[in-house]
Amino acid sequence: MTMLSRLPNPVRLLLVLLGVGLGLNLRDIAASIGAPIPALPIPYGGSLLDNALAVLLALLLAALLRPRGVGLLASLGLRGIGWSGPLCVLLASLPCWLGLALLGTPNTALTVLDATMLAVLFPVAEEVLFRGLGFILLVRIVRGPWSLFALPQALLFGWVHWLGFGGFEGGGTALFIGAVIAFGGFIFAWLDHLDGDTLWCGLVLHVSMNLAWNVFSLDDAIALGWQATSLRIGTALLAVAALAWLRRHRRLTRL
Repeated sequence: MTMLSRLPNPVRLLLVLLGVGLGLNLRDIAASIGAPIPALPIPYGGSLLDNALAVLLALLLAALLRPRGVGLLASLGLRGIGWSGPLCVLLASLPCWLGLALLGTPNTALTVLDATMLAVLFPVAEEVLFRGLGFILLVRIVRGPWSLFALPQALLFGWVHWLGFGGFEGGGTALFIGAVIAFGGFIFAWLDHLDGDTLWCGLVLHVSMNLAWNVFSLDDAIALGWQATSLRIGTALLAVAALAWLRRHRRLTRL
């Protein structure tokens, strides 16, 4: 047990939410106080370093705040309980691929590096920070309804992306994107909860949908229209329904 793990739960809750809200902006904070951290001298060097620092912060806070008897990996949901749940979610994401294939065209400009960064490494970092630190650790620290703990990280997830699309200057488009992504953040946490408070189901859906949106290219009007939005939301809800069915099936087979 660390000294910080003895802090009152409201204080630990505040530290977690501060970490989640600021985790992807550590280089900006450092620059604002006169200690800039240069980007890595490689493609995506700035974003890659931002995400790496966010993961390191999540690991540090989890190591300091986790309850006694809970391992570091378990505190962030990085210990799995099997692959049936993630595979179920992966299958549920296939309609997203089919729908985007019908709505768009193949993105011939996509490179392996682009796909690796945008659809794998960055989503992994976001899941560790937002769902691992911002949801699963909270569930292990504080007793209460899981949905209550899923909400703050989802709002912060949407807020970060709203800022990324221009914030107030981005107008209604930025607000719409932030709202849709906040909904996605809640769904990812819901999937993680259904799979025993582990990170993998939300991560699988996040990676699969991000990859699909990079593999296919859509006009902005279509990407922000009702069809693509319904496809996003419908895929997310289908994944929840499929995993909930699998969870119920598991329980029945144990009886």
